[in-house]
Amino acid sequence: MKTKDILSRCDHTLLAQGATWEQIREICDDGIRYGTASVCIPPSYVKQAKQYVGERLKICTVIGFPNGYNTTAVKCFETRDAVKNGADEIDMVINIGWLKDGRYDELLDEIREIRNSCPGKVLKVIVETCLLTEEEKIRMCGIISSSGADYIKTSTGFSTGGATFEDIGLFAQHVAPGLKIKASGGISGLADAEKFLSLGADRLGTSRVVKEVKSQKS
Repeated sequence: MKTKDILSRCDHTLLAQGATWEQIREICDDGIRYGTASVCIPPSYVKQAKQYVGERLKICTVIGFPNGYNTTAVKCFETRDAVKNGADEIDMVINIGWLKDGRYDELLDEIREIRNSCPGKVLKVIVETCLLTEEEKIRMCGIISSSGADYIKTSTGFSTGGATFEDIGLFAQHVAPGLKIKASGGISGLADAEKFLSLGADRLGTSRVVKEVKSQKS
């Protein structure tokens, strides 16, 4: 796979708690330069970043991040606010406790409410695979397939583990046609990225791919 094709599938990501505008601006510049799918940044920088990049680059942000246990009303407010500020894509975190409790209808309803809060925007649903059993992962494939969301996403990158090849393979077997897969967390570089894509991922959440390409060109 060509490097530019891999880059076009990457959400170039900076979600560190101490991220500054200077750093956000740099990843925006890199996203434009290398043709990434988007930059994924904290909600507080969405408006500034969108004003900076205009239509040259998609802006993605996170909702209920990283723990997912905000109320649905709060998540919906966050989503509407992000869209108002210029977000093109929304990555939300599920309520993992609800999944453990078997509150499947409430999980589905929440995703649908957030879907309705960002009409016309790409919605990705983070399930935090490192905290789930195989049965729970399969269950979430079914729930998200019925929700109207665009993607199931593996990880926040802030828990005990990130994307694995096994989880992408599992998702590919159990998602409905049309639901895409985003691998995120711990993707080490171009070779790793290509492997995730070959297994069925459509999008990658990573900062390391762009860093590797930059180092090759320096």
